[in-house]
Amino acid sequence: MKKLTILTGAGISAESGIKTFRDGDGLWENHNITDVASPEGWQKDKSLVLEFYNQRRRQLHEVEPNEAHLLLAELEKYFDVQIITQNIDDLHERADSTNILHLHGELFKSCSCENKNLIYEQKSDINLGENAEDGAQLRPFIVWFGEDVPLMREATIMAQEADIFLVIGTSLQVYPAAGLLHDIKDDCLLIVVNPNETGFGYGQRAVVIKETATQGMKLLFKELLSLA
Repeated sequence: MKKLTILTGAGISAESGIKTFRDGDGLWENHNITDVASPEGWQKDKSLVLEFYNQRRRQLHEVEPNEAHLLLAELEKYFDVQIITQNIDDLHERADSTNILHLHGELFKSCSCENKNLIYEQKSDINLGENAEDGAQLRPFIVWFGEDVPLMREATIMAQEADIFLVIGTSLQVYPAAGLLHDIKDDCLLIVVNPNETGFGYGQRAVVIKETATQGMKLLFKELLSLA
């Protein structure tokens, strides 16, 4: 089976009702992004950060995968599929995709703020004073701005091995994830599904579909099957 590597971003989850902070105002739910998604914000106000992600987690219980998620899962019947997602939700999992790499962490997990290798399932709120087994405060298992992306090496290998690389629902503004496009082979087919210009310099090599994630996947699905 051909290797199909898929990089997904906020645009695919937005169609399920999950809000994205990259709407042009630099805010996320009326918060400055550095206040709720950076180590500095955590040190400044842990309660604010915990409540922010508690709200995201509650919302995640209320949404469902959309047609784009379901079609990506369906592709596993025809390709060796690997999804690299920048999203922290579990909508790919709920759509029954099986090979998912969460570059930026997972909302339904928590970890020790002193040791990110102490990881726990977290379907409910995290409260101030709730500690990991090492005695340190629990925090969201999220890669914040300014932190290392520990799974980047694994994602790079997946990009390098791809026969087809599909980018869907991401503006390619967040690094190092956007840099994965530089790692694909010269003969790898690059397909980008995004309704807006990304400004990313992939030149003439990409097949660009200027549609939303769901509409783009509906248009693309049969074409992909012809390449299997």
